[in-house]
Amino acid sequence: MLRRTGTVFVLALVCACGGGSPMRPAGPDPAPSPPPPPPPLMGTVETLVGAGDIGWCGVPGAEQTASLLDRIGGTVIAVGDNAYLSGGRQEYADCYDPWWGRHKARTRPVPGNHEYLTPGAAGYFAYFGAAAGPPGLGYYSYRLGSWHIIALNSEISAFPGSPQLEWLRGELASNPVRCTLAYFHTPVFGSGSNGGNPHMQTAWSVLYAGNADVIVNGHNHSYERFAPQDADGRPDAARGIRQFTAGTGGAPLTSMPFPAANSEVRNNSTWGVLRLTLMADSYDWEFVPVPGSAFTDRGTGSCH
Repeated sequence: MLRRTGTVFVLALVCACGGGSPMRPAGPDPAPSPPPPPPPLMGTVETLVGAGDIGWCGVPGAEQTASLLDRIGGTVIAVGDNAYLSGGRQEYADCYDPWWGRHKARTRPVPGNHEYLTPGAAGYFAYFGAAAGPPGLGYYSYRLGSWHIIALNSEISAFPGSPQLEWLRGELASNPVRCTLAYFHTPVFGSGSNGGNPHMQTAWSVLYAGNADVIVNGHNHSYERFAPQDADGRPDAARGIRQFTAGTGGAPLTSMPFPAANSEVRNNSTWGVLRLTLMADSYDWEFVPVPGSAFTDRGTGSCH
């Protein structure tokens, strides 16, 4: 390189011999290359599958829907009125356990009104044990992949000031996740013969305020899907909750005489289960019918 000393230029040769550093232009070292960006975070894909209104002795529905569960993996939800007619210990043993009972280890249940025909739903809590949540309460939550899953008890108070409603507020506040699903037996909105029931409307409002995405119910012995809506039943494509009624687990199916606003799909002729595929920021749904039925319903939705 050339080195200036006064007005005389001296040529200095630097040999890159014997394993020394190679020659490079004078100046600061170049900045190191940035590391490659990390791959995008991908939540696990989970399956939630089930129905309500299941075990009715003498009717083949529960046996047929249990056969569907045999080939669908994931977490099973039993959405109330699981053993007719009163949810007693013997009815669980005779009308539920022979079929859905083989999936008991992966089942997360909620009680229905028929369970409470046995005082305190004692047969229900005895059958499911710890999987049913705290004895006598029957509401609890768990994580499924990136989803917050909330199981509520529609057969005890969920009115303002009730322990269940205050617990729900706390659950939503302490779990600010992208995707939330709740399930309980008695729906707020329904076209079936049992209609809708405003008992859980305050809970619906709390779920809506907490940006919940999906609600699953039973009680009406039929299948129904609603467009996203708010707690007053008004369409809300941006923040509304999509409600599914899947009272198709095996009890005799009943009529749908009260078409409800925002109801998009209705069927009361097919037993089956609702399968939900839960992804990091979206979900797919599919109604899976028992063999011999052509009815199904499928689609996809995004979390808020």
